[in-house]
Amino acid sequence: MAKGLQGFSWTMLLLFCAIQEVGAWAMHTAVEGPGLGQPGDPALLAGGRVKRGWVWNQFFVVEEYTGTEPLYVGKIHSDSDEGDGSIKYTISGEGAGTIFLIDEITGDIHATERLDREQKTFYTLRAQARDRQTDQLLEPESEFIIKVQDINDSEPRFLEGPYIGSVAELSPIGVIRTAVADLDRETQDRYEVVIRATDMAGQLGGLSGSTTVTIVVTDVNDNPPRFPQKMYQFSIVETAPVGTAIGRVKAEDSDVGENTDMTYQVKDEEGVEMFKVTTDSNTQEAVITVQKPLDYESKKVHTVVVEALNKFVDPRFVDLGTFRDQTIVRVSVLDVDEPPEFRPPSNLMEVQEDAHVGSVVGVVTALDPDTANHPVRYAIDRSTDMERIFDIDANTGAIVTGKVLDRETAGWHNITVLAMEADNHSQVSRASLRIRILDVNDNPPELATPYEAAVCEDAKPGQLIQTISVVDRDEPQSGHRFYFTLAPEATNNHHFSLLDIKDNTAAVHTQRMGFNRQEQDVYLLPILVVDSGPPALSSTGTLTIRICGCDSNGAIQSCNSTAYVVSATLSPGALIALLVCVLILVVLILLILTLKRHHKSHLTSEDDEDMRDNVIKYNDEGGGEQDTEAYDMSALRSLYDFSEIKGGDGGGGPGEGGLGGNPASELRALPQWVQSPDLDFSVFRDYICRKVEQADEDLSVPPYDSFQTYAFEGSDSPVPSLSSINTWSSASEQDFSYLGGWGPRFRQLAALYAGRRGEEDTEES
Repeated sequence: MAKGLQGFSWTMLLLFCAIQEVGAWAMHTAVEGPGLGQPGDPALLAGGRVKRGWVWNQFFVVEEYTGTEPLYVGKIHSDSDEGDGSIKYTISGEGAGTIFLIDEITGDIHATERLDREQKTFYTLRAQARDRQTDQLLEPESEFIIKVQDINDSEPRFLEGPYIGSVAELSPIGVIRTAVADLDRETQDRYEVVIRATDMAGQLGGLSGSTTVTIVVTDVNDNPPRFPQKMYQFSIVETAPVGTAIGRVKAEDSDVGENTDMTYQVKDEEGVEMFKVTTDSNTQEAVITVQKPLDYESKKVHTVVVEALNKFVDPRFVDLGTFRDQTIVRVSVLDVDEPPEFRPPSNLMEVQEDAHVGSVVGVVTALDPDTANHPVRYAIDRSTDMERIFDIDANTGAIVTGKVLDRETAGWHNITVLAMEADNHSQVSRASLRIRILDVNDNPPELATPYEAAVCEDAKPGQLIQTISVVDRDEPQSGHRFYFTLAPEATNNHHFSLLDIKDNTAAVHTQRMGFNRQEQDVYLLPILVVDSGPPALSSTGTLTIRICGCDSNGAIQSCNSTAYVVSATLSPGALIALLVCVLILVVLILLILTLKRHHKSHLTSEDDEDMRDNVIKYNDEGGGEQDTEAYDMSALRSLYDFSEIKGGDGGGGPGEGGLGGNPASELRALPQWVQSPDLDFSVFRDYICRKVEQADEDLSVPPYDSFQTYAFEGSDSPVPSLSSINTWSSASEQDFSYLGGWGPRFRQLAALYAGRRGEEDTEES
């Protein structure tokens, strides 16, 4: 059918062109060019009438021609053309020579290319008629138009497709009519509609175009929230702290966007007291948390009514129903082993400070809240009572005093009491307990300070000397009240009087005219102070009153023991001199201390020096044997171990060679010690070896060993040598009788050794 319609179209097109061409020849209508009618033109006739030269009708060409031959457009002709071929026709302008070609002899114009009216609707050209021989214009150049004739070759188009539109659900009738009265986004949220447009009013042969229109159904809040379940169950331990999340529930809403935003609340009174419901803004869930501590023993199951409602309600749809829903949440409390609980929770106790050790201060009570009701044991946290002032009975919880109390030392005590299960000490609870020590009047009042007063010699009777106040470490609830009076030993006092002012102070006045400090310069006034009790306590304080000399204005000048006022003041120069003297004294003391420390360090360094062999030459001979003051004999004797000497003496007894014997026995023992073959030099040997090892190990110092050569010893002595070296004879074989010929200086020595010889001979006999 489509091919038949196309053939019919082309037939009608060709018929129209033939009719157009015939009409062009029949009408003989001349179209003037722009140059016609000008003066001097040969076409101008006598009388001004213009001769029509060009003969053609309006030119049309059909678009989208698909034939194989050039399409005939029309014919231009001059009325001067006699058909002998002497006139040459040419065209110029838009498409001349490319799109449109002209037959030079006949003037027929053909279209050689396929035209599109939608791109260009007409072409403007100019026609010339020239003499073929001379190429001169026979007719003025004339302009003509070739119009492109439209055919139905383009279908309708939707320039901005595809189209997307939106309409709210439940909307009234609009431009696009809905086929149903109640569009429901929750059922279908999108529709695609194909729209077709046909030209030629939809007649046969018309073309059409189509586009797709997507219609999005937008949401309105027309659906209330709904809980998927009518009951939810959760469980939580009874020790869960406040704020612990129990669980989450969520109501479903078929709407989208902000239409699904909702809030949750607890509707029943019990649930409001025990639990709290908040809304998670991200998930739109109800979060149920603990608002009050739970107790399995009190209630095992809690029932909570949770309601969900939309946050934004559209008033247009309130007639659809209530936009809220409710559900029931059952919370089961799980039992756990809990520590004991103190009952009642009072944390204040009081005790008198004079309570005896072991007195009961109070009793604390704790019970196991579990159903098993285990027995409870009590203890005191000793970190809060390190002095162990209080003790507690482990079974009854009775708190007793462990030491004597003193409110003046510590008026309050803060201790921590522990309560634990008897069979599970890990279940421990703590309670802070404050113990107040109640005051007892156990401290007598005392004078505030050791008062001293001064009175002038010329004082008059009734003159105020001193105001007395007292202190008391006790703190009675009714306040202090003190009474003042002179002590019994001062009742016969006629010099001073005491007046109780009734405000816990007293005043001392003079009672006589004038005093003489030459007779008595100091008076001691005993004052008795009594408190209000109970029981009433008292103490006696002494006021020291000094008699002083005063000037005419009553200013004290001096007293016998203390100068209260010094009239003369030091000048600045004197003060500077005094400070300089003190500074010099301090410098001297520091210098002396420095010198002593330096001297002590010098002595210490000398004592630490290594022992070396020193040869010292003395030019003085000394006082001989009778000179006992030149040298310290005890220092020389300490170099030798006389216990070994006495031990090596085979014949001597304890009284012969000891230090407790007389000097003669000591001196007589010297030769025997020198000659004894049993001497032990291990001490010296060990000392020398130790020093040698230290010298060998220390590579930073030169060796101490030295070798000395003596070339001349001196002349021989007429006296034989007393040395025991190379003497192998015993003491009994030596004869010291020659000592008698040495002179008076050696008389004592000769007597000693001669006497020693006599004793030995007696022992041998």
